Amino acid sequence: MKGGIELRGAHVHYGPLEALHGVTLAAPSPALTVLLGRNGSGRTTTLRALAGTLPLTRGSVLRDGADITHQPAHVRAAHGLCFVPDRQAVFASLTVAENLELAHPKGDFAAALDVYPELRPLLARRAGTLSGGEQRMLALSRAPLSGATAVLVDEPTQGMSPVTAARTYELLDALDACVIVAEQRLPPALRPGGGTRRTAVVHELRRGAVVFSGEPGELSPARNSLHHAE
Repeated sequence: MKGGIELRGAHVHYGPLEALHGVTLAAPSPALTVLLGRNGSGRTTTLRALAGTLPLTRGSVLRDGADITHQPAHVRAAHGLCFVPDRQAVFASLTVAENLELAHPKGDFAAALDVYPELRPLLARRAGTLSGGEQRMLALSRAPLSGATAVLVDEPTQGMSPVTAARTYELLDALDACVIVAEQRLPPALRPGGGTRRTAVVHELRRGAVVFSGEPGELSPARNSLHHAE
């Protein structure tokens, strides 16, 4: 597949425990792909395998049709892959301004403050002193600043207010990139009437295997009610 990222027959182990059982899935570009599933389903493991922070036991990772299975994470990052994990996604000892400066090659972080103006009065604060939602905003601000062509985010709106979460999905929706997010529930932007403007793909994982792949509207009512339940 050109213009995206794929896993083919991916197996991943944590010690003796196999976490992914031959997962095959594709994330096109430019598009928004959601890895949907409960805790322990394999969502985070799949993201880490795509980002290169977790090696495959078997299988392959393809980027724009090229095999990058053995390419280390820092090389994938240098080639335009931005990975935002769900924990430790900011440099805690650096200020907010210093974190933003690192995300842009010329230190111009105005675009991030346009998306998240809440960060402006916090520029001099150490990132480690921010609330969980503020740290997620800071981490997500790397996406518009880095110019990445592939953006992988684990639970992007964790700790955010509903208003800020909606703004975050507007940001992700506007990126000219292959965007992959891991979520426990289908994001409101992808539900009927949610307003997303771009192609969206959903892969539902359960116990380390893909049990559904398709468009958000193809999810069965039973699956929708399961994942929408609070």
